[in-house]
Amino acid sequence: MSIQLKEETTGYLARTLGGLRSLPLPASVEALRDGYGRRDLGADLVAGLTVGVVALPLAMAFAIASGVGPERGLFTAIVAGFLISALGGSRYQIGGPTGAFVVVVYAIVRQHGYEGLVVATFMAGFMMILMGLFRFGAAIKFIPYPVTTGITAGIAVIIFSAQIKDFLGMPLGPLPPEVHHQWGIYLTSLHTIDPWTAALSILSVIGLLVSRRIYPAIPGPLLIVGFGGLVVWLFDIPVQTIETRFGEIPKTLPSPSIPSVTLEQIQTLLPSAVTIALLGGIESLMSAVVADGMTGRTHHSNRELVGQGVANIFSALFGGIPATGAIARTVTNIRVGGRTPLSGMIHAVALALFMFFLAPLIVKIPLASLAAILVVVAWNMAELKHFKAILSAPRDDAMVLVLTFLLTALVDLTLAVQVGVVLASLLFVRRMMEVTEFSAVGGDYMELLAGEGRAASFDPDATSLRTIPDQVQVYEINGPFFFGVADRLKHTLLSIGARPVCFILRLRHVPMIDATAIHALDELREACAMSGTTLILSGVREKLLHALDRAGFPERIGPENVTPHIDLALERAAEVLRERERTEG
Repeated sequence: MSIQLKEETTGYLARTLGGLRSLPLPASVEALRDGYGRRDLGADLVAGLTVGVVALPLAMAFAIASGVGPERGLFTAIVAGFLISALGGSRYQIGGPTGAFVVVVYAIVRQHGYEGLVVATFMAGFMMILMGLFRFGAAIKFIPYPVTTGITAGIAVIIFSAQIKDFLGMPLGPLPPEVHHQWGIYLTSLHTIDPWTAALSILSVIGLLVSRRIYPAIPGPLLIVGFGGLVVWLFDIPVQTIETRFGEIPKTLPSPSIPSVTLEQIQTLLPSAVTIALLGGIESLMSAVVADGMTGRTHHSNRELVGQGVANIFSALFGGIPATGAIARTVTNIRVGGRTPLSGMIHAVALALFMFFLAPLIVKIPLASLAAILVVVAWNMAELKHFKAILSAPRDDAMVLVLTFLLTALVDLTLAVQVGVVLASLLFVRRMMEVTEFSAVGGDYMELLAGEGRAASFDPDATSLRTIPDQVQVYEINGPFFFGVADRLKHTLLSIGARPVCFILRLRHVPMIDATAIHALDELREACAMSGTTLILSGVREKLLHALDRAGFPERIGPENVTPHIDLALERAAEVLRERERTEG
């Protein structure tokens, strides 16, 4: 059996495939094409080595917080970090494991093991590639700020809560993922606090804060883990280290391994994969936007998503965890003089060399120092200043913020992402409904231009400047005509006392129309026909006319009743009135 595609469908596919071919080149290729010299190489080399030093403790800390071994954080920073810089759309982006993924990764590993995380990361990588290929980059950037702030603050609370065990040296087993259950365990286990660990953690936090103020050029995390490891070794302090909990870490990357994926796994892990893809897209584009603001350059959002997707696929193949653009490391890269994506690629190579040559020293890092780093990271992620500002914003935005925050911190991150996006979409629809005006015009009515507040005397096409017969009723829609306002049109005739001979609906200020609104027009047409009223559309733009044509609406209403201007609509109404007079006469 042969299947024939409609001309519109084949045309759409052709346009889509053409769009895929026009995807911008990776920023690394563009940088080389623009010219690359010794000074650029020197600047990128210094920046890459510096960022590699900063990323070393962070990569391990985020991996441990995610419920996997520290080596998986290093694998991720090396593999994904290299590919994000090589294939992404930002010149300055530094990729790797971040706090945004800690919650979702921990939950997946707890329920499905590391094998389940590999499958979810693999799926998320392909989703991000598709989002980039089909130009979703701009849409992701416009996810409402209250949603991202609420989720980020909730993640910060979870990260902070999960670090208390290592921060205070409590000899506790695996903790439940729920924050309130964790604190219940903490409060009943206060007698198990290890004074040495707690003292080292507190000193590490103080050292991070002080070094940031006094020596901002020195990477605080590296300073703290180095100091902590030295103190523990010199004084033989009995605190847990990477070695005592996880043993040795490998010196090289593991061989790539393709996960075996079943349909049942796909169905089970799909919500988590969607969450990883959305969080990765949001975080990476936010980081790229920050880099744009600091450098004056512009990133390619869709190319960035494709690069992020490829990086996550290979991260999963090489035993890593989900990765995305890291704002703090990207900012560091810019501040120390990174000029092109080569600095990010060098940072990944530097991490691989650190792992190969310094593995025996890396395992001596105290877990208390890594916990202290994550506590400070959580504080920075919370962004209390912005959180408070949104609470003072319109009530709807504050509600979205609080709800997504509570769902993230107390219930489930995946659910919080879904509910936050849905709530924000509903609020957007309601606000668009408020923007769209639907009103009667004619006679002495003084029309206002949509959103401009100017009187009809400044509008040569105003209905108030024309003579409207008594048996003609004119209504105008100002704003998007979509499902949110379609219901108001359905009951229009019910609000009119005497049924007019002609009903003119002006659409000159309607920028778009959807299927629900066209259906509402059909219902209005049928209601008009039943009451003996002729429906006439006026000011139909080319874009709207195309949408109506595809739905076959002009054929049902009559092509003569679809007009581009109010004068033509009034002429058509005059013809209908004359025909009615002849018929009744």
